[in-house]
Amino acid sequence: MSTAWAALFFGCFFYFFWRCKMADVYACGDVKTVLSGNVYPGRGIMIGKTPDGRKALTVYFIMGRSENSRNRVFREQPNGDLIIYPFDESKVKDPSLIIYSPVRSYGNRLIVTNGDQTDTVYEYLAKNQSFEDALATRCFEPDGPNFTPRISGMLNFGGGDFTYEMSILKSADAQGSACNRFHFSYAAVPGVLHFIHTYLGDGNPIPTFCGEPERLACPDASDAAQIAKMVWDALNADNKVALEVRLIDLESGKTDKAIINRHGG
Repeated sequence: MSTAWAALFFGCFFYFFWRCKMADVYACGDVKTVLSGNVYPGRGIMIGKTPDGRKALTVYFIMGRSENSRNRVFREQPNGDLIIYPFDESKVKDPSLIIYSPVRSYGNRLIVTNGDQTDTVYEYLAKNQSFEDALATRCFEPDGPNFTPRISGMLNFGGGDFTYEMSILKSADAQGSACNRFHFSYAAVPGVLHFIHTYLGDGNPIPTFCGEPERLACPDASDAAQIAKMVWDALNADNKVALEVRLIDLESGKTDKAIINRHGG
């Protein structure tokens, strides 16, 4: 190896070594910055623990580019579950992928997903099977060429604390010929939030989410309404449709909720 090539090789080696050493893998991004920098993250799930360590936080939001996708509102049911309904039933073209229950409770678990896999997880828990077992039976959405991923999360409460799991089911290739399944299990760390969403941004076809759920700083807010407003204001004004925020007190189990709909209500 010549002196010049040796110098280049070792220079590159030490540069990348330095970059790895300098990278803070535990850094948390800012929720507002991440959301405002993405015109179309699609549907998103956030789960984490508040900075004081006293509450669990969940956020679920939906966005839409088409009239069909934007024709939706969130409604809370008497049992506390969240249901998506059409705002104008006369405009519904295909209800199969837009009308579902994104948030349901089963015992000491809270399920949050972007599709009817919420019901699959619920049914598997009722049979004493796991979140991961349930999602092994499901696949990405059949909306080629986008092949929208199915994203899911579940909080497991107990002993005055909780852990949480997240999952994404996505197409293995541009043809939708196979499904890749990714499962993540997290300890609840005060001040840390994980965020998974269906798309990296806008496009045609829309590029799907890649990698581990994003690590963000959990907002320090006194109630769910404050967090809901902050998230809503950061989402793209043209594409945002609805969101729900839940703050669950880990000592009392009391839940504070807030819903914002594009169409009001």
